Amino acid sequence: MKSIQIISVDSASLHKEFLNFSARLYGNNQNYVRSLDQDIERIFDPSKNKLFENGQCERFLFVENKKTVGRVAVFRNPKYQQAQPTGGFGFFDCVNDQDVADVIFNHCKEWLQERGMEAMDGPINFGERDKFWGLLVEGFEEPLYGMNYNFPYYQTLFENYGFKNYFDQLCFSRKIGAEVSRVFKVMHKKYSSNPSIKAVPLRKSQLRKFAIDFAEVYNKAWTAHGEGKHLEPREAVKMFKEMTPVINEHISWFVYENEKPIAIWLNIPDLNQWFKYLKGKLGLFEKLKFLWLKKFRKNKKMVGLVFGVVPEWQKKGIEGFIICEGTEHIRKYTDFESIELQWIGDFNPKMIKIAENLDSNVTRKLTTYRYLFNKNQTFERHPDI
Repeated sequence: MKSIQIISVDSASLHKEFLNFSARLYGNNQNYVRSLDQDIERIFDPSKNKLFENGQCERFLFVENKKTVGRVAVFRNPKYQQAQPTGGFGFFDCVNDQDVADVIFNHCKEWLQERGMEAMDGPINFGERDKFWGLLVEGFEEPLYGMNYNFPYYQTLFENYGFKNYFDQLCFSRKIGAEVSRVFKVMHKKYSSNPSIKAVPLRKSQLRKFAIDFAEVYNKAWTAHGEGKHLEPREAVKMFKEMTPVINEHISWFVYENEKPIAIWLNIPDLNQWFKYLKGKLGLFEKLKFLWLKKFRKNKKMVGLVFGVVPEWQKKGIEGFIICEGTEHIRKYTDFESIELQWIGDFNPKMIKIAENLDSNVTRKLTTYRYLFNKNQTFERHPDI
């Protein structure tokens, strides 16, 4: 085994090295887009990440001959409820060397075992699944904002160590101008004649109302999912306020039955179409540059963040109504040419069916891997929801 120094990231200079290592590792890779430094640092700031209240997280650098050869963040999140106590690690980057990768994985395993964990998932995030979750295994194109990107050899490093596929994360894409499914058109016609049903786009002037409505649908639609998915209305309001600079009022849609929210389709422009020019920074100069890019460089790609229908309206075709209403409006009032759904777990056949009915194609796949510490324990993939 190699002689590798393991260094806890506990100073400003080491924080900087943790961020810069990946940029050096990927060098001139044309598809790599550096994440905003502030987005990553926020995850590891106890004053900004509430998971530190009951969870633990630590970052490490791995150094050989005074040169960084790997990095990782390892964490225990009590809200991440699994069949056995399961920890996680993320922000894994490593040179193409199985011995180095094994040192990193072994360190994560030992760190988690000391804290009572019996398995580890990775690469995942010390937070929600909407950012920095999964290992890219197919579709090595420019990542969406907040999406992991890695070299193809990472899959070999994981699987050689003994990780198994816990679930696949499928990203579906389609052209905005493509024909909408006939099934959706039929359902749209059905609900268009119902005066109690209406679809409306998100409006910044009523941001608080839409945020609260979003939380209501989100929580009802995801109650069976578990793993700490409940979203407080105040958190939704905060999230929407933070998104204000990038909200496009034409591309996020809500469906109401007698003013009661029953379905949501939340989209944003793909921020990496602008952020890739900022090289991870967002100081005053970069903010001015972002505003210039946003004004003069057309963004032709939008990202589907969340699609949800409350349980009592599932399997009734309301998704066809909201998609038809939204798509027609988006075609008329925006320059977007394509949409990519951020990802749908292979454990969610209902959402996969909706994506397939959109005549979309799988253009990217990420994998969440699991490693059981007890080799005699039976491995089970993520159950369907």
